Amino acid sequence: MAHIQLPEGLPGIRGAMAFRPETAKPLNELVEVLLHAPNSLTPGERELIATYVSSENDCYYCQTIHGAIAAASLGDDEALVKHVKHDFQNAEISKKLKALLVIAGQVQKGGKHVTADSVSKAREAGASDLEIHDTVLIAAAFCMYNRYVDGLDTLQPRDDAWYRERGKQVASRGYVAVSKEYLAAAAAR
Repeated sequence: MAHIQLPEGLPGIRGAMAFRPETAKPLNELVEVLLHAPNSLTPGERELIATYVSSENDCYYCQTIHGAIAAASLGDDEALVKHVKHDFQNAEISKKLKALLVIAGQVQKGGKHVTADSVSKAREAGASDLEIHDTVLIAAAFCMYNRYVDGLDTLQPRDDAWYRERGKQVASRGYVAVSKEYLAAAAAR
């Protein structure tokens, strides 16, 4: 049970956003830009960064939903998502993404953990300054989102099929569109 009275039946961040819709709009717009809008990193790659950071933060809801969105964005490759979460250095991903995940992991520990060496290695692997910037911001934002979800002890379903279906919706339509539907449904209750 959540630490505060959140709207019934809205899992994870959706319940918290429905509780305070005026904060939902900027949070959704940020995640839309970071993970879904056009970028030189694919949506699947950016979702893997969010999934990895959420996994390192032990946020079940965020690592599961973003893992489902990543899988949906990567041809339903759930095995790749699991491999990235547990051992990205040996996963079948680009050297550039591996280097960016090193940076994301450093941000997850604390911003001052990011080293000039890790940034240099990301550049050597082909990462642009924009990709390095966005990796740092995705990692930092997901530390916030993870703490928001877990700090309120939100509802976190254990139904993989639910996450897969939601992951496909967000992968195809984006965060803002899907969130508007959830918030409208919550307001109608």
